[in-house]
Amino acid sequence: MAGEKKDDPGPSVKDPELYEKLRDEGNSKEKSARIANAAAASSRSEVGQKGGSSPAYEDWTVEELRGRAAELEVEGRSSMTKDELIEALREH
Repeated sequence: MAGEKKDDPGPSVKDPELYEKLRDEGNSKEKSARIANAAAASSRSEVGQKGGSSPAYEDWTVEELRGRAAELEVEGRSSMTKDELIEALREH
């Protein structure tokens, strides 16, 4: 379609400008859409302050990391090292 960007997020993304910025930074389409929509629902400055606190992935056990990776359906998680699991979870 004429005038559409290659990575056009479609009508479900509420803040296309932020979505494109996040995609340019290397974030996945899913993660970018989630953040852009959360920012549109409140304000961009509040998005990073929402939610509870959680220890850094480095403080998690490999078993805990694999459990979280299973929830997110990360492929190949059973053979990943702790560092690989952390990277995969951060990229998801």
